[in-house]
Amino acid sequence: MSETLPLPKTSKKRKQLIDHALRLFGQHGIHAVGINEILATSGVAKKTLYNHFVSKEALIQACVLERDSRFMTWFEQACDKADSTASLIECVFDALDNWVNDRVDILGHFNGCFFVNTAAEYSKQECVIYQHCIQHKNNIKALFQLRLTPYISDEIQRNNLVELLLLLKEGVINCAHVMNDKQSAVKAKTLALAYV
Repeated sequence: MSETLPLPKTSKKRKQLIDHALRLFGQHGIHAVGINEILATSGVAKKTLYNHFVSKEALIQACVLERDSRFMTWFEQACDKADSTASLIECVFDALDNWVNDRVDILGHFNGCFFVNTAAEYSKQECVIYQHCIQHKNNIKALFQLRLTPYISDEIQRNNLVELLLLLKEGVINCAHVMNDKQSAVKAKTLALAYV
């Protein structure tokens, strides 16, 4: 079982490495991208890379955490506009519609769910990278719970809607990616609104 590696202090070169690695991993997959390709596109020397990351796995962990941070910041801001259950649903699926249609610069080109793709490459549940992917999905669930609590006092009803939103969100991403259905978020919004 791998251990979580401590995150070193942020530096310009470290950020540069993460940004380039994250883009390459998102486009091509993690195992398909070698350290030399990351070095070539980032313009960072190999020694500098290993000053910041003791291994490729450490860089991958940093990328997964960075992607989670970027996604959650963007998604939370999208949900900030909500003032009711229905408007939260609209905010969630309007945000997803923007993402799957490449209208969200901070997330880069849409290529499916980075966490699902990464978990497929690191599929052992005890793997730290896999665990980070699970944590991202739990972060989304916690966000839905938090945002719905002011509007739905009944715990069972709230939990049911959280589960519905999670399933629809994952379905939107997979339909948009695998089936090239760029209207999947619009369809899911209609289904979710019918629930409330």
